[in-house]
Amino acid sequence: MRRNLALFDLDHTLLPLDSDQAWAHFIAGLGIEGAARHAEDIDGYYRQYVAGTLDMTAYLNYTLAPLARHSREQLDAWHARFMRDVITPAILPAARELVQGHIAAGDLCCIVTATNVFITAPIGKALGFEHLLGIELGTEGDDPLARFTGASVGVPTFREGKIARTESWLASLGYRLQDFAQSRFYSDSINDLPLLERVTHPVATNPDPRLHAIATERGWPVLELFT
Repeated sequence: MRRNLALFDLDHTLLPLDSDQAWAHFIAGLGIEGAARHAEDIDGYYRQYVAGTLDMTAYLNYTLAPLARHSREQLDAWHARFMRDVITPAILPAARELVQGHIAAGDLCCIVTATNVFITAPIGKALGFEHLLGIELGTEGDDPLARFTGASVGVPTFREGKIARTESWLASLGYRLQDFAQSRFYSDSINDLPLLERVTHPVATNPDPRLHAIATERGWPVLELFT
């Protein structure tokens, strides 16, 4: 059995941006009809997320709908450009070193993100992760290139949902959270407080003001990767 568990949020934790928001603006930059308005609305939802007032169901219904309007081949081609032009330049050495340190130590590592897996799975691979938990997407069939339905499926990886999905993933591997001598979760967001409170070693990483205040009060380490 591996000695430790290392969990990571993605947006504003390992990346100095929000990948869903960045994707919306990337698509808007391609000049697709309706994409500019969509990006503006995603900015509004992001402000709600930061404020801790996000209605996740409404957000998912809105942000996932455009994926159903295009073929998987087209979406994958756009995503390859998105990775090249937006994400790869944003993966900074400090984030890579943090992740690679845990991988080299033999820790079981996983990204647990509230962004959908279409956007984030290639980012996780670029960072060296074998495992990623994110918003799962409905498809019109079982084919790997089946068209997205525009809806999410399963438990969203958001707030307490991150605990449920993490525990379910660990169980699929034959583990429980308490099986690990040390469990870490790196996150920037107050929305991730439930999972931060469940691990043995929470790490406030590039924390928002409210999470920074809680980390200071409780004596949690504060890690700044992007100063």
